[in-house]
Amino acid sequence: MTTVPERTTPNHGAPDLTGRVAIVTGSSRRTGRVIAGKLAAAGASVVSNGRQARAEAEAVAREIEAICGAGRALAFMGDVGEPGTAESMVAACVERFGRLDILVNNASVRKLASLETITMDVWRDVLRTTLDGTLLCCRAAAPHLARGDGGTIVNIGGVSAHTGAKNAVATVTAKSGLLGLTRALAHDLGPMGITVNVVAPASMIHGEDDPQRIRTLRSFYKHENIPLGRSGTVDEIAGAVVALCGPAWRYMTGQVIHINGGVFFGN
Repeated sequence: MTTVPERTTPNHGAPDLTGRVAIVTGSSRRTGRVIAGKLAAAGASVVSNGRQARAEAEAVAREIEAICGAGRALAFMGDVGEPGTAESMVAACVERFGRLDILVNNASVRKLASLETITMDVWRDVLRTTLDGTLLCCRAAAPHLARGDGGTIVNIGGVSAHTGAKNAVATVTAKSGLLGLTRALAHDLGPMGITVNVVAPASMIHGEDDPQRIRTLRSFYKHENIPLGRSGTVDEIAGAVVALCGPAWRYMTGQVIHINGGVFFGN
């Protein structure tokens, strides 16, 4: 078992997460990868997770160790929507680090399909990964999160759960389901000292995006329609996640944090 360092002074305005241990599902690329890196930069040891891309998940683990030291990261491959995966991942985390304080449920499958074109295989795959995976990870993690001095669960939602979106019937349904699941778990896990919240971003630009995707995002979210007048970045999603894991946010649970530049206001 790796010894987790004692907590030290916070850096760069982020909460001090030294001594904390986090699992970030779906963290082999894009948003999850950045969240994992930001948690590590705040001092946490991190378990990265991917479903198929082992090389990418292991690369994230190396990036984390480059930030906060050897032995502070673990790559775990597995489909969180499959029964047994979450239990194995949490067990591997606790065996390696001795504890678990933070769970970020980022794994999801996004497949465009309208009511007329969606197949039941696509429908089930999207809901299984996004909803089943979140439920299974929360259930496996909860006993360990409750043993610390305040466990944190952050579920990554999306603005489409609140606005709807064309040709995204499964994704919108799954992300909407996360809202209900989060509020139910806030009641169930609150007495255990565990907070459960949603970070709901609009589509964000990432350094891994190809030029065509960036053009598509900017055409969909035109800057003149965004009150802040620009596209967001995944670093801004990660910043909200890290903040929710800090001590200043311990009285917030069952809530939705919108990161969208003002394209949507509401609950």
